[in-house]
Amino acid sequence: MEKPIYQKNPEDAKLFNELRKRVNQRVETLPKNRDVYIQIKAIILPLIYFGLYLFALFNADQSLVYISSFVFMGISLVLIYLNLIHEAAHNNIFKNKRLNSFVLQIFDFVGANSYIWKKRHIASHHAYPNVDGWDTDIEQSGLLLIVPWIKAKGIQKYQHFFFFLVYPLYLFNWMFIRDFRDFFDNERVILKTQGKIPISEKIKMISFKLFYFFYQIAVPVLFFKVSLGLALGAWFLQVIAASIFALFVLLPLHPLPDNAFPKLDEKNGLPFSWIRHQLEVTNDLKENNWFVRNVLGNFNFHVAHHLFPNYSYMYYNEITEEIEQFARENNLGYKRFPIVTALGKHVDLLKQNANNAYFILEE
Repeated sequence: MEKPIYQKNPEDAKLFNELRKRVNQRVETLPKNRDVYIQIKAIILPLIYFGLYLFALFNADQSLVYISSFVFMGISLVLIYLNLIHEAAHNNIFKNKRLNSFVLQIFDFVGANSYIWKKRHIASHHAYPNVDGWDTDIEQSGLLLIVPWIKAKGIQKYQHFFFFLVYPLYLFNWMFIRDFRDFFDNERVILKTQGKIPISEKIKMISFKLFYFFYQIAVPVLFFKVSLGLALGAWFLQVIAASIFALFVLLPLHPLPDNAFPKLDEKNGLPFSWIRHQLEVTNDLKENNWFVRNVLGNFNFHVAHHLFPNYSYMYYNEITEEIEQFARENNLGYKRFPIVTALGKHVDLLKQNANNAYFILEE
């Protein structure tokens, strides 16, 4: 199938070239060593995750300590994703691509798969954000309906009542279903952009999954006398904590009623130019403090990431200032909400989709 085509608009191309020039000039004035802080995290954060694991094992006789350690492993897992995995996929941590690839493979040790996630993120989500059938991040399931112009069916009509029960299971779906389907199901979105997946990557995925469950559950039970119930319960709570934290970060940035879900025309054309598409489908968050910038990987400035993914999050504060000013000057649709407001808007989207509000408005 032919890939989606962005609208060709020479004026918009000039606008983006002007914005890029401003951003590059601004970054040139900043210290050159900011990415060193991410490089330090590339050592510290994995040590925290596996340090918590060892701490849990050597305190296996104290159930509360064991469970708490696994829960904090879930929190640190999301921090690894935000600060390291995401940046390594864009080769933004080190100048050497092999080093970035090495960091990216941390994902294989924590239950995910680095190969297929990078394909999803770069070739699918960044290439066609919020485009149904091409962005894997909004790939539809039978439970929840994200895309407004698809009519709700069956249980989806009640999704705004039960979504809070489904979302904590997010990473379970990722570990047990999503990765396997993307590797082996020919109907999945990823194959449109990825094509054939090497057998070696399939073997690697299965091997690392088995290793993950071996050290997470089997090692504590077989070698540290942890009961099977405690081992399973602590691991379960780890993944629940990681799922909630991850979605708290991811949901406020794209799937909101204020953001577009562009439809393809009969020639697979998109209704916007590339720069306008990014602004139409993405929003920022108003929160901007030391914790968000340095601990949460500046996830609040997501527009900067989509427009300039070649810069690490250490530069997003200044880049966003340039984007915001440029958008005001040129009447571009830049959006920024408080995180609580954005999360509420996501719930509104689920409610509108459940009630088929898009179709009611059309009629």
